[in-house]
Amino acid sequence: MPKNSKVTQREHSNEHVTESVADLLALEEPVDYKQSVLNVAGESGGKQKAAEEELDAEDRPAWNSKLQYILAQIGFSVGLGNIWRFPYLCQKNGGGAYLVPYLVLLIIIGIPLFFLELAVGQRIRRGSIGVWHYVCPRLGGIGFSSCIVCLFVGLYYNVIIGWSIFYFFKSFQYPLPWSECPVIRNGTVAVVEAECEKSSATTYFWYREALDISNSISESGGLNWKMTLCLLMAWSIVGMAVVKGIQSSGKVMYFSSLFPYVVLACFLVRGLLLRGAIDGILHMFTPKLDKMLDPQVWREAATQVFFALGLGFGGVIAFSSYNKQDNNCHFDAALVSFINFFTSVLATLVVFAVLGFKANIMNEKCVVENAEKILGYLNSNVLSRDLIPPHVNFSHLTTKDYAEMYNVIMTVKEDKFPALGLDPCLLEDELDKSVQGTGLAFIAFTEAMTHFPASPFWSVMFFLMLINLGLGSMIGTMAGITTPIIDTFKVPKEMFTVGCCVFAFFVGLLFVQRSGNYFVTMFDDYSATLPLTVIVILENIAVAWIYGTKKFMQELTEMLGFRPYRFYFYMWKFVSPLCMAVLTTASIVQLGVTPPGYSAWIKEEAAERYLYFPNWAMALLVSLIIVATLPMPVVFILRHFHLLADGSNTLSVSYKKGRMMKDISNLEENDETRFILSKVPSEAPSPMPTHRSYLGPGSTSPLETSGNPNGRYGSGYLLATTPESEL
Repeated sequence: MPKNSKVTQREHSNEHVTESVADLLALEEPVDYKQSVLNVAGESGGKQKAAEEELDAEDRPAWNSKLQYILAQIGFSVGLGNIWRFPYLCQKNGGGAYLVPYLVLLIIIGIPLFFLELAVGQRIRRGSIGVWHYVCPRLGGIGFSSCIVCLFVGLYYNVIIGWSIFYFFKSFQYPLPWSECPVIRNGTVAVVEAECEKSSATTYFWYREALDISNSISESGGLNWKMTLCLLMAWSIVGMAVVKGIQSSGKVMYFSSLFPYVVLACFLVRGLLLRGAIDGILHMFTPKLDKMLDPQVWREAATQVFFALGLGFGGVIAFSSYNKQDNNCHFDAALVSFINFFTSVLATLVVFAVLGFKANIMNEKCVVENAEKILGYLNSNVLSRDLIPPHVNFSHLTTKDYAEMYNVIMTVKEDKFPALGLDPCLLEDELDKSVQGTGLAFIAFTEAMTHFPASPFWSVMFFLMLINLGLGSMIGTMAGITTPIIDTFKVPKEMFTVGCCVFAFFVGLLFVQRSGNYFVTMFDDYSATLPLTVIVILENIAVAWIYGTKKFMQELTEMLGFRPYRFYFYMWKFVSPLCMAVLTTASIVQLGVTPPGYSAWIKEEAAERYLYFPNWAMALLVSLIIVATLPMPVVFILRHFHLLADGSNTLSVSYKKGRMMKDISNLEENDETRFILSKVPSEAPSPMPTHRSYLGPGSTSPLETSGNPNGRYGSGYLLATTPESEL
């Protein structure tokens, strides 16, 4: 004990000496907090209290195994978008050429930022709110915005699970109910439903039987009771999976994360055996190089990377916060990213193999229908039989024979050819028909499965796979909401989780109206994309520029036991922020140039029509974007002007014996003196030597930070190791 300390003065004087905790620690050097018994933390800059850090380190739940954790991250990142959005983007943006921008952006943005989120969650052991308040209190609004975005996504995402549940139960019958158009009987006359006859059986079933959709977003049409029940079932399943936190969701992940790969493998084998599957796969991997230079392709690839890895949602941070701090999160980032990309490519192979089969069937159907037209023209002498090549046999007409006959007729009847109404029936045209999002799963893929032998079995497997993919993503999305709120506000876990599910179900009734599919489009395509991009940019800035990339790399070295590649330093510091700034600018410009809209199903026309959102819907859309981004500037302003306390004047003193921790916060001066002078044997820590970490010659203690003597991450770890006997 220093000779000039007030404790020493007390021993040589009869006068009462008032000594604060800060006075006692003024001459103490930072030490290794992990080896210390008495923890005294003066919070600086709104950092987390040291007592709470130590307590959570002991009491925080943990994954039962590394496998369970990896499956949870895979289940969250691999979702419905891998099955239908990635194949659609490949089909739309040049086939194999789309893989180039996607891989480039995955390497320079996706993996580095995924690694960053894994690292901060594992190191700080908090949800998104606590993590970003811990790194930079003024940017603490990032965590709240992440929760709001998770809520928006969870609201409509579970509706899609509800749709899958509806189709799952409808699959237990033969023939499948969407394989044929319904027949309306009027007395002795049987008439095919007009809307179905104009479109197709699968399209009709989706829009009319499942959604019973209205003609526009302005026509509510009331609730669809079938989908309301399915939504209730979906939220019940999600609630049971997450109500106990990782103790319950971790066990669910063993099935929900692995089962989809079993189904995908079965579909791939079955798909490759289908006639025309190779045509679909070759079409997918044939690159259209001009697409690689299209800025729109790069923007869509970047958005897909964000959604595929779950960046900015908070689920990645929440899951990693339940890890031990010595876990190799660098390996986890590379592994999960690779599996995610592999799953997307595998799903694309399956989809294009099946769609190649479907395209061949539709092409043959086209040939038969047009051959009947030609026979009719021949019988009515509109066309001469001399136009038909002698080797053509109408009873066994091949696509090659039809193409030859079509070209001859088109050449001879050049002026009158359009009036004949003949179609070219090209396989490439069928393969080029892009079906986006839900249409790919609930229309195109379901139609292809109707031609499978044992089609109900494959349909049950497919929609059970979709349910499990959605469930895995919903568990991560719910973790992005519940974990930070529970960590920050200490609310009861089970009660809060159930309350979230009930609240989300009632708000989700918006999406099970007859116009609900249009609101799903609004939330999916517009409400989350821009806020999510801003969140990821600020996360990168908070770590790389405010906390400091070099400092963060040093912390990672201590946590992992090895230094990560300098590649991450340059990505975090320069490349990723620049790329995301360009992406944000492009997204804003895109919204300005192309007004937001949606594809409406017009019943009378039995066709889709692109409509722009009305003014009230645009106001709702803008409000959603503002609500999601508002916490970030609000928290920044409040803390910058000291209108919101950031904990800089609080004091936390804690010590433990065994697993017991006592917290003393916001002590008054007399309380501090009484705490220091009191000696309760049952609570006093036993003396132990000081342990200090050695970083090498000229190194700074890891607890010392530039401009902030309160230690690691600026969290206020300033620890006293003076045993009680010295006091």
